[in-house]
Amino acid sequence: MIQHPDKNFIDPIPVKIHDQPTYCAHVEEEADGKPWFHDIKEYLAKGEYPELQNPTQKHTLRRLSNNFFHSGGILYRRTPDLGLLRCVGTREASRLLEEIHAGTCSPHMNGFALAKKILRAGYFWMTMEADCVQYVRE
Repeated sequence: MIQHPDKNFIDPIPVKIHDQPTYCAHVEEEADGKPWFHDIKEYLAKGEYPELQNPTQKHTLRRLSNNFFHSGGILYRRTPDLGLLRCVGTREASRLLEEIHAGTCSPHMNGFALAKKILRAGYFWMTMEADCVQYVRE
């Protein structure tokens, strides 16, 4: 406890320090080889939830699917100006990172500029900005 200038005591705030960092926004392909958007795509195509999902997961899937559009076997994400961005998996995302960052498309750039350039090219994945920053650092 610490002493307050008015001679009143203030209880300390408990702070937990974890041994390992948590990566909340890092999305990779699942162990079964399906891309991150597989559940959204199946929900939009069939209107059915994946097996063994609780009500919270079903609600999250419904909410997420509002921003996506399924057409011709390809999943697109709607932008605020009603544009469509093609959703890509991790293999295609890594190819896009390499090609746009150091390939024939343009010179080297920082992570945020790289993410914006990929968006302008019409591609999307959930962790695009973090992946671009990490790719440029390496």
